[in-house]
Amino acid sequence: MRFVFSLLFIFLLTHNFYGQNTEVKQTILFDGEDLDYWQIPENNVWWTIEEGSLWAKSDPEQKGSNLWTKKEYNDFVVQLDFKFGKGTVDSGIFMRGESEKNAQIQIGISGSLKRDMTASPYVPKMGYPVEAEGIKELLRMNDWNTIKAKAVGNVYKVWLNGKKVMEYELEGADLKGPIGLQLHPGRDMTIQFRNISVTELD
Repeated sequence: MRFVFSLLFIFLLTHNFYGQNTEVKQTILFDGEDLDYWQIPENNVWWTIEEGSLWAKSDPEQKGSNLWTKKEYNDFVVQLDFKFGKGTVDSGIFMRGESEKNAQIQIGISGSLKRDMTASPYVPKMGYPVEAEGIKELLRMNDWNTIKAKAVGNVYKVWLNGKKVMEYELEGADLKGPIGLQLHPGRDMTIQFRNISVTELD
């Protein structure tokens, strides 16, 4: 029994030591009830909560909209569930804002490439520098999907439905900014989100 307790003590000690610089502070950004962590756009007609899901729906003029967190982040992991709706879905997760030095993780059809680029990074004026792997086999077109995107320094990694599908290093990347969800302009579309969380990293 003493041997078992010794092993348990060693495990807890080493786990704590090696886990110091891993995920440390998780915040639920959307729990199905409110948008307290988000900046609601003026004259909002795009973002609604229905039956525990956050819906993004195109307006009649298809102006599109971005929903931004109130807080800015450095290194973090953002995770959420998404489900495609009607139309040609063109959405994504902005990682630290929308400047030319920020990557957006695509969800759905690329307007420029006219094909699904889910989990691939889009960078303004660069397009898609790399393409996520194995998406066709992993993506559930008529059901919920879970995407996790990690930004540490200028390195971005993405997992789709539990499998790592992309890693990319963006030279000169902005290292602080808000997280955003996109409803692309010029599209007649809907998409649902749920279980949105962010974990800030040391």
